[in-house]
Amino acid sequence: MSKYALTVTCPSTRGIVATIASYLAENDCNITDSAQFDDKGTGNFFMRVSFEADEGTIIDNLRNNFADVAKKFDMVFDFHDEAVKLKVVIMVSRFGHCLNDLLYRVKIGALPIEVVAVVSNHMDYQKVVVNQDIPFHCIKVTKENKPEAEAAIMKVVEDAGAELIVLARYMQILSDEMCQKMSGRIINIHHSFLPSFKGANPYKQAFQRGVKLIGATSHYVTADLDEGPIIEQDTVRVTHAQSAEDYVSLGRDVESQVLARAIHAHIHHRVFLNGDKTVVFPASPGSFASERMG
Repeated sequence: MSKYALTVTCPSTRGIVATIASYLAENDCNITDSAQFDDKGTGNFFMRVSFEADEGTIIDNLRNNFADVAKKFDMVFDFHDEAVKLKVVIMVSRFGHCLNDLLYRVKIGALPIEVVAVVSNHMDYQKVVVNQDIPFHCIKVTKENKPEAEAAIMKVVEDAGAELIVLARYMQILSDEMCQKMSGRIINIHHSFLPSFKGANPYKQAFQRGVKLIGATSHYVTADLDEGPIIEQDTVRVTHAQSAEDYVSLGRDVESQVLARAIHAHIHHRVFLNGDKTVVFPASPGSFASERMG
């Protein structure tokens, strides 16, 4: 049996769930998991259905024949083959903890994506990347060449057929144009001290102020710096007995875990944009993703 997922967003009304279930049953599909959310505030309805179908089932036929159902409910929808790995470009600067963590998760099968390229504005991780047979592109970014540099980055993305960009501690601000072009397809990670502790050394500032919780936030990138729709967050408790170096080490760990979980949710089509926020359905019981990816 082949495994697929159907994602649906539409105005809330009666009969949506029953209609979808009937359609899948009529096409010899077996539902294995279903999650839905009715947002009373916006009037929007969100649904994700996992289902199995015979090996010979053609996903394009399921998609095309669903058009009449979608039109009736004014749906935005898609069918996804869960066997197809999403192509991803990872971007990094000089902090490599998230990059190394992601590459390891990919290697052991914990994060089922295809890393088609790594882009950096420094050469620090070239050897790490090419040793895993992944193309590495060093694209320097300055105030003077920023448009040309972003054009070069987008060429890498487009030539590789990438559907997602991951900013694994990439320390350059993307232009409004690039953010809009890749809307909903760029995921970023940062510490959760913003806006209290800005600058190059937020963990030292947090240590000096006696912070008790270190956190990380992963979100979609928008033109508003670090204010895109949040996908995943987490915290770790610290005490007065720990040093500034401990803060940095714990911060790197939580950043890596949060970013990996955000990517995992995105590639399994569990994240739905809902205005300035997101609807994120939990992983189905029994799946590896239902556990904390630590």
